[in-house]
Amino acid sequence: MSAHALELATARLLQPGGLDDTRIAAALGRMLGHRVDAADIYFQSSRNESWVLEDGRVRDGAHSIEQGVGVRAIAGERTGFAYSDEIQPDALLRAADAARSIAHAGGSDTAVSAWSRPQPQPLYAALDPLDTLADNDKVAWLERLDQRARAADPAVTQVIVSLAAVHDLILVAASDGTLAADERPLVRLSVAVIVERNGRRERGSAGGGGRHGYRALYDLRPHG
Repeated sequence: MSAHALELATARLLQPGGLDDTRIAAALGRMLGHRVDAADIYFQSSRNESWVLEDGRVRDGAHSIEQGVGVRAIAGERTGFAYSDEIQPDALLRAADAARSIAHAGGSDTAVSAWSRPQPQPLYAALDPLDTLADNDKVAWLERLDQRARAADPAVTQVIVSLAAVHDLILVAASDGTLAADERPLVRLSVAVIVERNGRRERGSAGGGGRHGYRALYDLRPHG
């Protein structure tokens, strides 16, 4: 987790719905007041895109955003879960009430008095891979790969090239006072070809990717 990830998660996941540290602490305290031993709240937003080029033309292009909040309450050996795709105060409290139903009423509300914000060493760059390359460049890149695959062997009769990226933004708040965030980029490129010779047809494919932006793959592309 980086300070950037926590700031971004706060801005994108909490602020639009009117949530802040105080409201999150209140939701956790509401669960603990029902003899819940521990609880946590998990916010996530996932932004996805994919491009598919088949026979030199864009066959499919998709973009989607999914987000929501999950709540977990632990009471002894029992665990309660609840989820809402709305990230706003009322939805959070309803999810908290549903999760705490595993425990008996009793106790008193115990709000988190101070948040601990751990800063572990980041494992990958804090970036949104969807924005690391312009859409026109993505399509042009796929077209060049299509051309190179066809030029490799005259027996190639069909080429399918696909490109995909995901940007996950996560924020976790726990009843022990921990408030942590993570930003997870992921990209993947794949090429599949069909080869026909002497009445025999075969298919081959290869691909790669990683937790970085498009440029990490794009800048390694063969030129020409």
